[in-house]
Amino acid sequence: MKPPLYLGPLSSKQHQPLKRGLRSRDGFKLRRCQILLASARGERPSQSAVQVGCTAQTVRNTLRAYRADPKGCLRACSSRPKHTAPWLDQAKCERLRAILHESPRVFGKTTSLWTLTQLAEVCSEQGLTPGTVSIESIRRALQRMGVSWKRAKHWITRPDPRYALKKSSATG
Repeated sequence: MKPPLYLGPLSSKQHQPLKRGLRSRDGFKLRRCQILLASARGERPSQSAVQVGCTAQTVRNTLRAYRADPKGCLRACSSRPKHTAPWLDQAKCERLRAILHESPRVFGKTTSLWTLTQLAEVCSEQGLTPGTVSIESIRRALQRMGVSWKRAKHWITRPDPRYALKKSSATG
């Protein structure tokens, strides 16, 4: 069994920022300072966890972070992933390209023009994505494939040859 982690005694230069952190409005910094000061007093991680209201693993993670970067460990890091893979990789993008060459009516849609929402639904139905993805994901996949995408526009047309004349006389 490994011995418990302790921070050990702190110098006054190390102790002052932690004491100031106890008055912080930032909950992350406050909790980290409480954990570090408890460890400096010689408390075990399990004891500190009960006192602060977190898990013993959180205490151990805090102690390791302090040893790696004493100043930086008091700031919360982003929880956003560093790298993400797109839902639609190259092989799935090629299947998406094939879907684009089909009519939406083939897939049970009521219109003959593709929309990004319909593409997202069809990708989910065809098993390209685990669920319905956002239209932004579809737009980015199309952009990676070099497909120029513009929203379909519906133009008003009338068979009456005097439509323009009637319209201008009604507004003027």
